[in-house]
Amino acid sequence: MQKRFFLSAVALGLLAAHAGTALAQDTFKIGLILPMTGPFASTGKQIEAAARLYMAQNGDTVGGKKVELIVKDDTSAPDVTKRIAQELVVNDKVNVLAGFGLTPLALATAPLATQSKTPMVVMAAATSSITQASPYVVRTSFTLPQAAVAMADWAPNNGIKKVVTLVSDYGPGIDAEKFFKDRMLFNGGQVLDTLRVPMRNPDFAPFLQKVRDLKPDALFVFVPSGAGAALMKQFAERGMDKAGIKLIGTGDITDDDILNSMGDVANGVVTSHHYSASHNSPLNKKFVAAFEKANAGLRPNFMAVGGYDGMRVIYEAAKTTKGGNGEALLNAMKGQLFESPRGPMFIDAQTRDVVHNIYIRKVEKVGGQLFNQEFSTLTDVKDPGKTK
Repeated sequence: MQKRFFLSAVALGLLAAHAGTALAQDTFKIGLILPMTGPFASTGKQIEAAARLYMAQNGDTVGGKKVELIVKDDTSAPDVTKRIAQELVVNDKVNVLAGFGLTPLALATAPLATQSKTPMVVMAAATSSITQASPYVVRTSFTLPQAAVAMADWAPNNGIKKVVTLVSDYGPGIDAEKFFKDRMLFNGGQVLDTLRVPMRNPDFAPFLQKVRDLKPDALFVFVPSGAGAALMKQFAERGMDKAGIKLIGTGDITDDDILNSMGDVANGVVTSHHYSASHNSPLNKKFVAAFEKANAGLRPNFMAVGGYDGMRVIYEAAKTTKGGNGEALLNAMKGQLFESPRGPMFIDAQTRDVVHNIYIRKVEKVGGQLFNQEFSTLTDVKDPGKTK
């Protein structure tokens, strides 16, 4: 009797283990690691909302498997991001790691993606070198050199010859400074000074005073998503616009979701970027309307489109591999070409980086609201950080 009970218990245990394995095989897991709290929480909020919208529109099964989205808050701390990624790979056995709101968070995780052969879809972080940190990284956001070079080509042809640069002191900011400066000088312009502001708890006031004293034609700025409002406020308080100093930069400074709260000082600011909520295409109009409806009127920004397109790349790769993982899944992500709310884009099969249009935009009031209105397009822009 005891022997029979023991054998039954063993059989039940084996059956449970097998059922667990079968269940795991019937699930396609995406580990979405984002800053959901702290100073960069808006990035996490936008990307998670876009990921959930994509799933709502395209179903929660792909390649014959149930999709499970596991969202984790890394609080913008690289050591936390790395620990969470390890737990997702080892314990949850995710097929894909995704998200990564800031460059240091993506770089902290890249070695783990390589060791575990887990595709890692970067939906936000924008330093050029990220895709070189692991052969398993695929990017659906953008790179700062793409945007910075476009602005350095536009400025000298539009009466801006003398510029000061002001950037947040970390990877993307240094990229923006370098590529803008090099291209501006190549185009015959002058860069009077290059200023770097601490990324956390920045006080722009002393830097802006220095800019005012230098009297450039324009100030070129990069700050992370969400920080543009504070910069704009201090720019106005210092009377920079009234002193005849134009404000130009990458599109991060006139972030769509907070643009209306910046007030009239933002009016007329010219930026270069890959996405605007006012991008005039049927697909984008549908995307914006669906996003706002699902999120109590919140306007999607460029982080949202990075998350939305990232989910598209993951879903299509999962369809091709029937819910696979590892190298097969990675290979199915490479070379994808499709229409995004931002316009046409593709994943370069060699660099695993995004190639898309960059738009020159001007902030204008439309129907009582501020929008980044596109007026010039550079098509199929590759990352200048990777082209020799």
